[in-house]
Amino acid sequence: MFGRKSESWLIVGLGNPGKDYTGTRHNCGFRAIDALAGELGCKIDKGKFQGLYGQTTYLGKKLFLLKPQTYMNLSGRSVLQLSAYYNIPPQRIIVMFDDISLEPGRLRVRADGSAGGHNGIKSIIKELGSEAFPRVKIGVGAKPHPEQDLADWVLSTFSASEEKVLSASLPYAGKAALCIVEKGVSEAANQYNGFRP
Repeated sequence: MFGRKSESWLIVGLGNPGKDYTGTRHNCGFRAIDALAGELGCKIDKGKFQGLYGQTTYLGKKLFLLKPQTYMNLSGRSVLQLSAYYNIPPQRIIVMFDDISLEPGRLRVRADGSAGGHNGIKSIIKELGSEAFPRVKIGVGAKPHPEQDLADWVLSTFSASEEKVLSASLPYAGKAALCIVEKGVSEAANQYNGFRP
């Protein structure tokens, strides 16, 4: 029904649903996908596949934007359900998420790889049975004290100065994802790796 030009892509933003998690480090993926949806004029308001999603077109390609509503540790269930239904392979699933190894607001594009300790990515790898999906990592800063609990850190909010940088950076995470769709991972990495506003 759809030709090659209408191939489907899925862009996922990771986070936890509910007011308690709004503004936390772990919810950068949600914020990045919201910014991208605004840029594309796409409403993420369809409730299905254990998530909220929207659908639009970009350069003749079908684009799905997804916010899993399963909580972070089970994100892969939502990603698998939508991608299986619309027959989207891992190579066309782009995941935007928080990374504690990068300073706040810094971006990094990757073609594939391990979970690196991120439970959302771990779940997606498990459900898809593949590590071969592109990612846009959004820096949220490292724990200030090594002994601090990781869960407490990623569920904390940003300082005013961090928030300023992060807010400026989030739209570029979406631009990096669109660059992957249009020009491929290598070009997106060349343009956005190390980016920070």
